[in-house]
Amino acid sequence: MTDDQTSNEPIDEATSDTAPAEAVPAGDPPSGGSVNRANPDRSLELALAAATTAAENGGTDIVVMDMSGHTAIFDYFIIATGTSRRQLHAMSEEIDHKLEDELNDKRMSIDGYSTDSGWIVLDYGTVVIHLFDEDTRGFYSLEALWADAKKVDLTETLKHIK
Repeated sequence: MTDDQTSNEPIDEATSDTAPAEAVPAGDPPSGGSVNRANPDRSLELALAAATTAAENGGTDIVVMDMSGHTAIFDYFIIATGTSRRQLHAMSEEIDHKLEDELNDKRMSIDGYSTDSGWIVLDYGTVVIHLFDEDTRGFYSLEALWADAKKVDLTETLKHIK
């Protein structure tokens, strides 16, 4: 056993030259949750900026879900509903402008923008934004799928938006 191994499990000789996985200390997030978030404050800043921008562009039923205890891949889901394809595009473009141009973040990918699916997904790494039309949001029901995720209170964040 080398100094940096964290368990007493036997070493597979075929993989013994690879680094061992990090141990997860007791009391950390449930299975799948990340042990060390790179910058949780930055992730929350991006999530709140995306939610605010969606609201400023007519998005409704906006929800920010803290996913940090459920997945090591991202910290927040932002979910918003638009009334038309045109509105979903406007929200998407304005969120991109806010997060990329003003907050200097980089979108990793986008999906659904060029289709008629009723769902646009913007992936900013630690923040994933889901923009739905009403029927598609109801069909996929992400809030129900991730019902045990904590929702961020947006009362103060969105109070200035009419």
